[in-house]
Amino acid sequence: MTAPALPDKPKRKRPVGWIVAAAVVVVAIIIAVVAVAVRSGGSSDAAAGGSDAAPKTVTIGVADKSLPYWNTYVDLAKQKLNVTVKLQNFSDYSLPNPALKDKQIDINQFQHIQYLANYNVTSDDDLQPIGATAVYPLPLYSTKVTKPSEFQDGAKIAIPNDAINEARALLVLQSADLLELKDGGNAFSTVADITSHKVDVQPLDASQTADALQQGSVDGSIVNVNYATSAGLDTKDAIFQDDPKSASAAPYVNVFTVRDADKTNKTYLSLAELFQDDAVQKVFAKDYPDAVTSDASPATLQKELTTVEQDAKAATK
Repeated sequence: MTAPALPDKPKRKRPVGWIVAAAVVVVAIIIAVVAVAVRSGGSSDAAAGGSDAAPKTVTIGVADKSLPYWNTYVDLAKQKLNVTVKLQNFSDYSLPNPALKDKQIDINQFQHIQYLANYNVTSDDDLQPIGATAVYPLPLYSTKVTKPSEFQDGAKIAIPNDAINEARALLVLQSADLLELKDGGNAFSTVADITSHKVDVQPLDASQTADALQQGSVDGSIVNVNYATSAGLDTKDAIFQDDPKSASAAPYVNVFTVRDADKTNKTYLSLAELFQDDAVQKVFAKDYPDAVTSDASPATLQKELTTVEQDAKAATK
């Protein structure tokens, strides 16, 4: 027995005007969706963070552009982050922070926290660290003696004359028993704090300490690692250096630095973190065999910066 067939539902006639109106609404929706897609570029970066979407080019100010680890870093930035990194080299330490402040570059990587703190306080700026690289020992070189105790009284020793490296150099010489500082010295000591000395300290621009040594105008010289490398000085030939593994070395961790407004920028944070990639670390270790790498978090670095800035302000009173 077949099931009874249900009668067809009666068909209603719809006004032509209603159909036209509905079509207009549908078209409007489609146009709106297409417009949104075009504005977003259809990219996951836009959906993930708007202003944090990876820019095509990021300029990083450095002081050692010629070293191989930067080639590895730049290649990985393109492969893993789709960011083209442009490196701008500075031969004078006083230039990268003002360049960052004035937006001539996006990030810089040349300084430790102590140097950054001093810059912020003296320049009334608020640049912030977003990633760590390494602590570099500050070595003492000589072409005339093989150990500090062999320096004769009155021997001339060149040291960097910028506020932070000068203090650290003085602490190195104190550790080498070549001088004594008032109250044992601190991260903001100057030559005025020398209470007794075996050697004659001669502050010079950091870029000139290696030349002074090689030209024979001084008996010894404390040379920052970047300038030592450029001058062909092997860190293995240093006759003394400070201990980068000590707890007191925290202010001397070198960092990637940005403007305060950019400290949460996802692209910049990713670029800072990229330094920790095994491929970069492997080459970096060859370029700076005596450096002690650090993976301190941005929060830890920024906290340390705040502490050191407070000390810097106290030192100016």
